[in-house]
Amino acid sequence: MNNAKPALWAPGDWNAFFGFGTNILVNLLVLTGLLRFVLKMPDALVFGRILPATGMMLFLSTIYYAWLAYRLAKRTGRTDVCALPSGVSVPHMFVVTFVIMLPIALKTGDPVKGWEAGLTWVFIQSFVLMAGGFIAPVIRRITPRAALLGTLAGVSITFISMRPALEMFMTPVIGITCFAIILASWFGGVRYFQGVPAGLVAIVVGSIIAWISNAFGLRYGGMSLENVSHSFANFGFSFPLPAADHVFSGFQFLGVILVTAIPFGIYDLVEAMDNVESAAVAGDSFPTTRVLTADGVVSLIGCLMGNPFINAVYIGHPGWKAMGGRIGYSAATGIVVILLSWFGIISLAVAVIPVVAISPILLYIGMLIGAQAFQETPRGHAPAIILAFTPHLAAWGRGQIDNALGAAGTNAAAIGLDKLGQNGVLYRGLEVLGGGAILAGLIVGTIAVFMIDRQFLKAAGFAFAGAVLTFFGFMHGEKIGIGQTPVVAISYLAVAIIMVAVAKFTAVLPKAAEPQEHPGAVPQPQPQLAE
Repeated sequence: MNNAKPALWAPGDWNAFFGFGTNILVNLLVLTGLLRFVLKMPDALVFGRILPATGMMLFLSTIYYAWLAYRLAKRTGRTDVCALPSGVSVPHMFVVTFVIMLPIALKTGDPVKGWEAGLTWVFIQSFVLMAGGFIAPVIRRITPRAALLGTLAGVSITFISMRPALEMFMTPVIGITCFAIILASWFGGVRYFQGVPAGLVAIVVGSIIAWISNAFGLRYGGMSLENVSHSFANFGFSFPLPAADHVFSGFQFLGVILVTAIPFGIYDLVEAMDNVESAAVAGDSFPTTRVLTADGVVSLIGCLMGNPFINAVYIGHPGWKAMGGRIGYSAATGIVVILLSWFGIISLAVAVIPVVAISPILLYIGMLIGAQAFQETPRGHAPAIILAFTPHLAAWGRGQIDNALGAAGTNAAAIGLDKLGQNGVLYRGLEVLGGGAILAGLIVGTIAVFMIDRQFLKAAGFAFAGAVLTFFGFMHGEKIGIGQTPVVAISYLAVAIIMVAVAKFTAVLPKAAEPQEHPGAVPQPQPQLAE
């Protein structure tokens, strides 16, 4: 044990604080919009119960991961340890809203019932995470890095990067301008105004453009004085109150909840495992069991206090570390979040800051994680990484189609899958390939890596695991059950048999030595940030 006390704040923590803090703020703004405008929940419930509970959960999570980083820094004597980023799981935010809370709120005519179902959903997922924390280290140990980082990159490109990229080009005067400010600093090493963090510069510039455009009637970013005036009505101190009775009231919808709670609990398990691996690649090795157990515990506390959103370790540790983030940025974010959510300041932030000014930060993180999958794995594994992307691309594409058809008051079944296919939309393929995308990406990526490495028996083992997971609906299916997509399960079993046969009865050519670099290639600079 090193006796020196690690520094709680480093100069680079300012960069990471404003970058990560604005990331968290974006998510809080989005979930506030979902609660108020999609679920039609009253402001008293949103700002008086839900957001204070969400703030408490985020505070506990960010403080814990700062403490975990402090312990690692103290034990190793290193000064470059970066805390894991964490917050509300973005994919789950939309899943629990549109798949659980909205249908139940519409069916019962009571948004409070939808809220209660969301609380129960998180309650169940929390125990899946806590139990899974004890098996995750084993999975991480036997799964190739290319598969772990590849499926993580698939998530980052589709569900993290695409929405902010689209928002930027819908309002390019703000979005592209702020993106240039961020890239010039975080990739190009530009130092702004005596060290003011690039994330803060981007938000200020974007907000100025939005408000100037509002003065001329253009309204880039949708800002208005009327919205600012209304936001003050939600000011006031709100301490989170126990909501256990609401959690157990939601058990009346258990049949609907279990369909997604267990699969997405497993999704969280694998995603957290991927993110811990990503941090290890960046030089910071955290104990997987502690990470997953912490996510489960703080999510459980959050839901018992009224928060219907799951906590998760975020993609992006290498990005915050590259900015100079260490320990303090995580703890500082938690303190600010609890102040914003307990005093109703989120309401004012929604009215003052254009979301498109913050979107470039999320796109930057997606870029960095996507690049890491290729930079930190053997070059020969690149095809496996691409294969691990495909389930996520399918899931994202299907989601876009479903949302578009839903806006038109119809769905794929009503139109007819054959008719969609005749117009080039292979909906059934997107549905099957994208079902349980994170597990599917992990399995197919791993099988491909072991084939590339001529380890056919290991490939057979993962193909058999894919058959089992598919048969019970964890992959390539819509729900958990027996024989959900049996043809796909049989196909994975066939792959396992072929791999065993190849390993036992065929001659295999030796693997060629992997070139270190293409002839004439120019070494690529790594992102650098002025501290």
